[in-house]
Amino acid sequence: MAPLIGITTGLRTLHSPTGDYLVHALGRNYTEMVRHAGGVPVLLTAGDPGEIPALLGRLDGVVLSGGGDIDPARYGGQPHPAVYGIDPVRDEFEIALARALAERQLPTACICRGLQVMNVAMGGSLIEDISAEGPDLLPHWVDGDGSYLPQHPVIIEPGSVTAKALGTEELGVNTLHHQAVRRVGAGLVVTGRAPDGVIEALAPEDASWPMLAVQWHPEYLGPEHAPSASFFETLVRAAG
Repeated sequence: MAPLIGITTGLRTLHSPTGDYLVHALGRNYTEMVRHAGGVPVLLTAGDPGEIPALLGRLDGVVLSGGGDIDPARYGGQPHPAVYGIDPVRDEFEIALARALAERQLPTACICRGLQVMNVAMGGSLIEDISAEGPDLLPHWVDGDGSYLPQHPVIIEPGSVTAKALGTEELGVNTLHHQAVRRVGAGLVVTGRAPDGVIEALAPEDASWPMLAVQWHPEYLGPEHAPSASFFETLVRAAG
């Protein structure tokens, strides 16, 4: 039986002729990549953290998806004008979910915000805005035409679980984040960096937990992009 893969969602305002509605939202690229890898996607909506045990009792794996910024107060950071899209309910739910995933060692894939959620859940901190860290860093927020295509390379730690999952030790990635890991959370190790040193991938110190975390968006690169397809296939295989 195909494994059930939960995917976290965010909130968006849907404008329609009958009015505006607050809806749970997720880019369809996530569900398409999970299906292509052989899993069955299940959308998870942020709510009462008390629901998490019941959810994880039914799911075989989880994707912590991208989205807006985590409230800097969650990791002892400072308010910054570039911080956007804070959702207190989502923050509370997903940080609790990440800790539960670590405790249960359930197969997990963390993407962009998801990597940051996992890092904060493990006691790490974030750079509130990369561009404020100095002029020598690469532009990590690239939007507009072609923004979902590879923009800069990432060097993966040789022999790491990330290298094995992606099938490569260097790849070009898209870059749609203005924040990044500052202090690495307990039990996590860095397995990938951009040429400017910005952390782009994390993995657990305990290799028995099948968890992958990347700062880019493999779902946008599609199933034809071998490392991205392998990323999701690794999750689904571990969950099977």
